Amino acid sequence: MKGVAFVAAGAALWGTDALFRRGLALELPTVEVVFWEHLLLAVIALALVLPRRANLRALARRDWLALGLIGGGSSVAATVLFTEAFKHGDPTTPLLLQKLQPVFAAGAAYLLLRERLRPRYFLFLAAALGASYLVAFSDPGDVTVERLLPAALGAGAALLWALGTVLGRHAGVKVPPAQLAGLRFLLGLPVAFVLFAALGEGVRAGAGDVPAIVALSLIPGLFALLLYYRGLKDTPAATATLAELSFPATALIVNALAFDTVPSGTQLLGTALLASTVVALTLGEHRGWTGVWIDRPRRARWA
Repeated sequence: MKGVAFVAAGAALWGTDALFRRGLALELPTVEVVFWEHLLLAVIALALVLPRRANLRALARRDWLALGLIGGGSSVAATVLFTEAFKHGDPTTPLLLQKLQPVFAAGAAYLLLRERLRPRYFLFLAAALGASYLVAFSDPGDVTVERLLPAALGAGAALLWALGTVLGRHAGVKVPPAQLAGLRFLLGLPVAFVLFAALGEGVRAGAGDVPAIVALSLIPGLFALLLYYRGLKDTPAATATLAELSFPATALIVNALAFDTVPSGTQLLGTALLASTVVALTLGEHRGWTGVWIDRPRRARWA
């Protein structure tokens, strides 16, 4: 039970992201927000990585490539897309679309780790995409480019984070979770700096932005990740998925109170359908009676 509580607490902290990110995204260039976030986290990450430098000597070139993709793609690029989504439309859509990650992760595991997909996976994928459509549009019959953009950005971030999960599964065989999180931020920082230097508008953040940047980096960032990893050690995957439902619940409550953003009936229906799809997918994979993919991979491309 203690492990479940840690997972639920970490996921609940993820739901507070918009409380800090949305104001920064509306005021500062997206790449600057992501750069400051990664700079602070990289400094903290040194304490997680340096004490176990010996572990890094066992990493092969492919392991470093996987870690580089996690840092530059799943951490920096995904966060850029996610932050940009807050500049367009309501803050709820990009948050709720992150529940697509387990569905995308199954497909990425097939492509990169060569885990075999069963045909029923595509039923789950279709259900998840249909639910995401309901989440993305308060009026499903009124689809415009303006309404589509934040949904596309949020889904793109979910896809990159799912890729990070799969590559993290590969790297996690040799790297402990806390050190893996630290390397993610350290390797992502150079990419964030290059994007900030190339696409930014100079340093626009002021002293008034510091509290929000620090809170964003620590609360839905580092603290949430450490709580989640702590709980995941003692929690089965299927149970963890149920506990992670505290994330969309917190997001809906925070956005309703802080931004007066109340989802429509169809968005709530889509949220329930998306959550149910993810739970069914994970329960089936865990129990074996409706397994979505077989954890007996062919020759993995990242082996």
